[in-house]
Amino acid sequence: QVQLVESGGGLVQAGGSLRLSCAASGRTFSSYAMGWFRQAPGKEREFVAAITAISWSGGNTYYADSVKGRFTIFRDNAKNSVYLQMNSLKPEDTAVYYCAAGFPPTYSGSNYSIIGSYDYWGQGTQVTVSS
Repeated sequence: QVQLVESGGGLVQAGGSLRLSCAASGRTFSSYAMGWFRQAPGKEREFVAAITAISWSGGNTYYADSVKGRFTIFRDNAKNSVYLQMNSLKPEDTAVYYCAAGFPPTYSGSNYSIIGSYDYWGQGTQVTVSS
């Protein structure tokens, strides 16, 4: 069982930056792949970024095309935490951001972008980007 708590959301102007944090409970954090997803009002939840378990591949990362080059996901296993550094924010990045933990099938990187690949979810943190 893993419990996830996100923090770091807020209101920022377009072009600004935010860093989201996700703190996980449990002693097996390093064995989980971690992902960030987001959901805007009236839209479905969508993939943002993911990072593999360090034990599997040294922490490979995956990004949605819409955030590639602007967002960076990284993890600190000593702190049982995963982070999402968001730069050059745009109004269309406005959403509730969710942290997730799970064991996506490792035979394809595309599995890391699938909501059903994750077993545990946080409560979400709101990010609002003003124009």
